[in-house]
Amino acid sequence: MASETMPLIEAFNRLASVDFAMGPEWEAVHDLCQAHEGEQAFDWGHALCHRIEGDEWNAGYWYRRAGKPVAEGPFTDEWTAMRTGLLA
Repeated sequence: MASETMPLIEAFNRLASVDFAMGPEWEAVHDLCQAHEGEQAFDWGHALCHRIEGDEWNAGYWYRRAGKPVAEGPFTDEWTAMRTGLLA
């Protein structure tokens, strides 16, 4: 799975490097997730994007699409768990 999701991992690593701030890195991750709508990993990433944005309703929609529970806590913790899963 890691080879298909490597662009997502790289994009989220760049977003993490700017402390998950809204801006060009966030836009790049969001655009990538939208381009892969319907793929579980990217739907999960889409959920985290909207959580970062503060749009809890939209984040909840994408968590459901990804089959994942709605995350709480620091974004960094969720990204660490997501990255571990994507690399497995």
